[in-house]
Amino acid sequence: MTDQNLTSGDPEQGGPVHHDPTPTDPFGLRVQPSPTSAAGAAPVAPPAGPGGTTVGNQPYGPAGPYAADAQSPSGPSGPSGQVPGGQGGGFPGLADGAHHGSAFPVSEKKKGKRGRLVGAVAAVTLVAATIGGGVGGVVGYGLGDSPATATSGSSLDAPKPATRQAGDAAAGTAEAVAAKVLPSVVQLQVRGQGSSGEGSGVVLSADGLILTNNHVVEAAANGGQITVVFADGTRATGSIVGRDPSSDIAVVRAANVSGLAAAELGRSDDLAVGQQVIAVGSPLGLSGTVTTGIVSALNRPVRSGGESSDQTTVMDAIQTDAAINPGNSGGPLVDTDGRVIGINSAIATVSNNGAGGSIGLGFAIPIDQVRRIADELVDDGQATQAVLGVGIGDADNGGAQVGSVEPGGAADSAGVKAGDVITRIDDRVVQDGDELVAAVRSHAPGDRITLTIGIDGRTVEATLGSRTVNAG
Repeated sequence: MTDQNLTSGDPEQGGPVHHDPTPTDPFGLRVQPSPTSAAGAAPVAPPAGPGGTTVGNQPYGPAGPYAADAQSPSGPSGPSGQVPGGQGGGFPGLADGAHHGSAFPVSEKKKGKRGRLVGAVAAVTLVAATIGGGVGGVVGYGLGDSPATATSGSSLDAPKPATRQAGDAAAGTAEAVAAKVLPSVVQLQVRGQGSSGEGSGVVLSADGLILTNNHVVEAAANGGQITVVFADGTRATGSIVGRDPSSDIAVVRAANVSGLAAAELGRSDDLAVGQQVIAVGSPLGLSGTVTTGIVSALNRPVRSGGESSDQTTVMDAIQTDAAINPGNSGGPLVDTDGRVIGINSAIATVSNNGAGGSIGLGFAIPIDQVRRIADELVDDGQATQAVLGVGIGDADNGGAQVGSVEPGGAADSAGVKAGDVITRIDDRVVQDGDELVAAVRSHAPGDRITLTIGIDGRTVEATLGSRTVNAG
């Protein structure tokens, strides 16, 4: 294959990776019910008399298996992944009992007094337990006897607390981020080519430019219809400005609108694993949904199309465990400052029949890559992609094996030969062909890169070429 097929992809194994539009979306994202979590602790029965208490802990923690087919996963609907997966089992509940009491050593001087001494010890232990239970009861009553209930006798009669004011949320909290971002997120309802679906989008300009995924709006590319639903419930007709199937990015314009709240774009080149992130969108048609999580991994090759032999849809993704489900596609992944650092695009699932939900394996396209492509789509209606000029496969012992070299291309000019195994691009380890594809596609045309070749570690410098993407 040639690097016309080079984009980003997912080498994970276990189950297919699906886009997260509705079931009728031509990219095959299956609608899956959100997993529910069962949790409950056995009721603690009050003591029948003086004595200690038993404390019961609740079961916790679903754990879904990792599964992804080169293109989230999100996800998981829950961490589905982050894909936007099935539910996992939790840990059994634990019980911890405490018995209050005391015992005193008894020195037996006369055999005849043994029975009385043992009885005395038992009596002391019983008294100590009674004191322990009594103290617990008094403390519990004192803590529960708030001023509100002390006079009224019921919490229902207590006055409501003071009304929370807008802006009370602390900076950096999910609440504060949601308040900032929600007005800039839209729902996209798409009909065309015998199918219909829903996705999400991000407002780029006050006059109606909207960023989303190509797979969200592709069905409307040839005479279909796009309806944009804003956060306040108003609607507008949308039209495609430009789209790039290889990066899964598209720009739409909403007609006859003004004064929209444009999202603030951040950067993705300084993201860190473990960083807190928030996903916003319309999973399963539920507009204005906010979920939280972390950056689970960076530079994750993911195939957006789900075809194991097709490298044209490989992306270099941000992996997150923020719950991403069908309908989240095209919506933003934001940092704790409310800045967009990625566009949610895919989820991994362990189900082939639509029965799964988010399993905490969601994938977003880094905003640095999105920004460049969106600029080109707005200016020219089409996008370009970086190319190395090689046909790539997986090497037996790791790395990307060069099958063919395009004459006069970037690799040819750098001295790369057919049969070479590329093990690094700059300081990034290349595990397989998809890894090289994803790494190349994360760059812009004209970028200069360093390739490490073979076990001897030979390095060559290459300047990436450019190719215009055909939207079809």
